[in-house]
Amino acid sequence: MMVYLDHAATAPLRPEARDAWIEAASAAGNASSIHGAGQRARRMLEEARERLATVIGADPIEVVFTSGGTEAVNLAVKGLWWARRSDADAVVLPDGEHHATLDAVEWLEAQGAVVRHVGLDQAARIAPDAFRAALPGAALATALVANNEAGTVNDSPALAAAAAEAGVPLHLDAVAAFGHVPVSFRAWRGDAAGRAGLAALSVSAHKIGGPTGVGALVVARGAELAALVHGGGQQRRLRAGTQDVAGAAAFAVAAELAEAEREAEAARLAALRERMVRSIRNRIPDAELLGDPLERVPGNAHLLFPGASGETLLFLLDMAGIAVSTGSACQAGVPEPSHVVLAMGRTDAEARQVLRLTLGRTTTDADVDAVLAVLPEAVERARRAASGS
Repeated sequence: MMVYLDHAATAPLRPEARDAWIEAASAAGNASSIHGAGQRARRMLEEARERLATVIGADPIEVVFTSGGTEAVNLAVKGLWWARRSDADAVVLPDGEHHATLDAVEWLEAQGAVVRHVGLDQAARIAPDAFRAALPGAALATALVANNEAGTVNDSPALAAAAAEAGVPLHLDAVAAFGHVPVSFRAWRGDAAGRAGLAALSVSAHKIGGPTGVGALVVARGAELAALVHGGGQQRRLRAGTQDVAGAAAFAVAAELAEAEREAEAARLAALRERMVRSIRNRIPDAELLGDPLERVPGNAHLLFPGASGETLLFLLDMAGIAVSTGSACQAGVPEPSHVVLAMGRTDAEARQVLRLTLGRTTTDADVDAVLAVLPEAVERARRAASGS
């Protein structure tokens, strides 16, 4: 039986979310139709929007359902840039962002955007002062609430306040954070008016036990955002197309459950992670935990194993029935150094010697014991393979 320690890539589907999906998917009706079946679908959709909005601290009208976190990020970043003031072309971009953001900004750069890079500190944290210094006159800024690889949690209220003060719209990528650490769109936006400050926040269902292919972008009422897809005028004309009622219903259920258990699960997972990391370092003394030791996603353990290829370790652990990753699942299978580890000031070699072990709702003490039983030998084998080559 597989020991699954890759919850940051995707979390196992919650039975309650599956049941909600099946129930909603079994009902006929397009939510845009005006007949009875369509209006029943519309009610289910809007109820899901209201429930998700309550969890995330937003107004229902601000919730735009998408096909996942990547689409939400693209809608935010590209939409904000296309709707920018005519004299603004700069995008404020921290170095350790998810590739959904990095690739979207790279595409905008080819369209004339000017990128203002903001470095990370050694703990993979965005420094608020450096972020603030890059803001004046920018078209938009974007930042992770929590780094998806290193697990470090950024000071999102400070980033949002800095953007509001500078009059710059901000997108926060909360895909790795939502359901694991406190997230409140309303509180972080504060009393910012119009386009300034926190304008959009992206989340995804499959990170919290909802279905894959479902996400949302929270868009502030006063934000100016251009659509990526046209044809139908749904969702404030920001995202056209027949809406996924079943996916929205399942997402709402998963979000409510994740929030209800968040504090208790955070304590449990943090303790489990600490036991795992402490035991790994007892067995492998030069192993190093990357990211902030305290201000991090509770289930995240991002570890550097000097002299051992992360790709080799992933393969050896997989052969032993343990699923982990070397970083973002969106880059899985690509043998390249972690851009996050490089942004933390580490070498190219070190950026290839990391593993991300992420615990979640289904993780048990026995799962941690299984990793501890095989990891030391796997590291030794990976080091011998590296020295031999």
